[in-house]
Amino acid sequence: MTGHPTALSRRQFLTAAAFVTAYAVADPAWASPPVLTELAHQPVSLSHFPSTLHAFIWRNWNLVPIERLALVLDTNQAALQKLASAMGLPPVQPVSTDQLKRSYLTIIRRNWHLLPREQLLTLLNWSDEKLTFTLQEDDFFYIKLGSLKPDCKPITFTEASPETKAREKQLARWIRDEFPAGFPIHREPLFQFVNDLSQPPETKAVPASAGSAPRFGYAYFALFGDPLLETDIDPYPEGYLDQMAAAGMNGTWMHIVLSKITPFPWDHTLSEQWEQRLENLHTLVKKARRHGIGMYLYLNEPRFLPLAFFDKHPELKGVPFGQQAALCTSHPAVQQYLADSIALIVNRIPDLAGFFSITASENYTNCWSHGKGADCPRCSKRSPSEVIAELNQLYMTGIQRGMSAHKTAHQPQLIVWDWGWKTGFAEDIIPKLPKEAALMSVSEWELPIERGGIKNTVGEYSISSIGPGPRASRHWDLARRNGLKTIAKIQANNTWELAAVPYIPALENVANHAKNLRNSGVEGLMLGWTLCGYPSPNLEVVAEMGSRPTIEPLEAMQNVARRRFGPAAGAVTEAWRQFSRAFSEFPYHVGVVYNAPLQVGPANLLWPEPTGYKASMVGLAYDDLKNWRSNYPAGVFIDQLEKVASGFTQALEKLRHETVSLRLTPRQKQRLAGECRVAETVAVHYSSLALQARFIQLRDQLGAANQPTPDWQEKVLALENILKKEIRLARQMAALQGQDSRLGFEASNHYFYVCNDLAEKVINCHDLLENWLPALKKTLLKNDR
Repeated sequence: MTGHPTALSRRQFLTAAAFVTAYAVADPAWASPPVLTELAHQPVSLSHFPSTLHAFIWRNWNLVPIERLALVLDTNQAALQKLASAMGLPPVQPVSTDQLKRSYLTIIRRNWHLLPREQLLTLLNWSDEKLTFTLQEDDFFYIKLGSLKPDCKPITFTEASPETKAREKQLARWIRDEFPAGFPIHREPLFQFVNDLSQPPETKAVPASAGSAPRFGYAYFALFGDPLLETDIDPYPEGYLDQMAAAGMNGTWMHIVLSKITPFPWDHTLSEQWEQRLENLHTLVKKARRHGIGMYLYLNEPRFLPLAFFDKHPELKGVPFGQQAALCTSHPAVQQYLADSIALIVNRIPDLAGFFSITASENYTNCWSHGKGADCPRCSKRSPSEVIAELNQLYMTGIQRGMSAHKTAHQPQLIVWDWGWKTGFAEDIIPKLPKEAALMSVSEWELPIERGGIKNTVGEYSISSIGPGPRASRHWDLARRNGLKTIAKIQANNTWELAAVPYIPALENVANHAKNLRNSGVEGLMLGWTLCGYPSPNLEVVAEMGSRPTIEPLEAMQNVARRRFGPAAGAVTEAWRQFSRAFSEFPYHVGVVYNAPLQVGPANLLWPEPTGYKASMVGLAYDDLKNWRSNYPAGVFIDQLEKVASGFTQALEKLRHETVSLRLTPRQKQRLAGECRVAETVAVHYSSLALQARFIQLRDQLGAANQPTPDWQEKVLALENILKKEIRLARQMAALQGQDSRLGFEASNHYFYVCNDLAEKVINCHDLLENWLPALKKTLLKNDR
């Protein structure tokens, strides 16, 4: 999910970046784009801190170098160390350059409600243009932040008053009481998994028997942004490529912006350093190929441009939106640009595995990409199917022209993804596609489910639901009848149902899905969007299911478990089956998946009063219970989450009990401990979310009542118990993450939380217990007389 970079001014970007509703519940491709208002939005209240200064230091301590914090606050490092110590924070530690480069999204998100843009730029040591580029290019990060920037006031360093010092001591006391061994720290450093995954694999999974059929997914720790220019962070170390292959993958994919790796004929400034990027891509493709991994490029082209561009080139203007417009693909010059650019890439990089395209939604690309082609003088005379099919034909023309200069018979594959196509359009588009292409569909789309008595239909991103669904089956059948190959897009490792773990250990669900797809005759797999690339048991079980046509899920799981856990294989396999049954209770709805605080879990704060903020897509969930639960009644939503959590907890307890006395090798013990931490994290996240939902219910019920209800005392007691349980879960998660750097991380979001955030949740709950709850009780008692 990317957009056009440097062409936008800051104000233009703030309008343009908000347009995408890429994951609308009913019909994502044709949703009306949201409008970013210019109203001032006050940042959320953080009453558990004495001031925003304290919040800033807490949230950035040992995540950003102290010298940078001092620069933002225009003070000295000694003063910051003194204040940090007073709050109970640990001693200052050096922050590596590598960590900073890999965690910029984590830094932006945690300061979004604290710093004005200017101070945020100082903290990052970035230009305004780089921040704009990142907010737009890093998987629509601005959308994940809610498409608005709170009106934060500059933070200044001031000496603490006696009252403030007393509150600082209170914070330190809470930390001492809850963490007697000391402030929770990352004993396994953040991003340690990068080093671990850069080592050669110890075992090799059984490869699929499908030969050259693609089985590709995103790299586990690749950066978005401009990775082909910023080459000091290697997304594909040699050892990691071998680990991908050992887990059964034969391909990977990356985002590109066409004007960044080929010359843009109408404005060469947009393509500065394209030769270097293309050469770096060539080097990367050759490197991956040596390890048996093919590289696929994501096409979401051509990108929209500001209206100022079309003042100079009015003949190229397509559908306008805000201060931008699409580059019309019905114009011959645009068509030539697209074909020439693809041909150049293929000519320079003959070993490229292929491309996959999204031609509806995501960005405004072709004029019908968001269903508004009637606003274009050319495309209004053409059907959406004609425009979309022609665009894919242009891609294929470029591929064939590019390979014509090479003696090799290898032709990069074009995979046409039907993501975002309006219902019924496939019947018109697929017959018009180039016969050399393959059609890819989200496997579980349109799958009917029922959870807790509530019926829904799956859109995508589901391991709790086992595909394929009716939509994919229809489209694949139509593709085959028109001579096209078929590919399924699944989520083999994890989904937005929970992305804060490297994989969801519901392996029986994954294996059953793989079996169904094998039986359906699809000829390749996209193993996931950005949530995919960890070399996990999940990927291995998918490879096992493709190893021969008669293998069943249970045997595949047993094979994987024996390779990984030796004598513990039987207990682990049974745990995977129990995890799968529990996970099938997840209250799936696309609104739940995108809005609920599934990814931050126990790190999500609780507020004494409604924040008024709406949850953003897998970003900032706030206290927006209405959108968290979507069409599930609150009680059902909570019950279903508790079913998943308790199912994982019970299965995990049994697994630990049955394996405690087994004689395992050190490596088998290490793997089993890691498996248990992943499963425990799943249980903690869903347990916490259920508690948070119940807290908001009770808070709003007590706050909305003009007069206390007869059961108000029971509700206050329930709130107290919830806060105490949330403290325990935050401590539990801090211990888990401190041991395992994989937990809380996802490639397109970096760390959703770190130990600082879990410690903040502890003081947040203590503040509510010791300050807000007694005041609420006093008010209710007074009104009850």
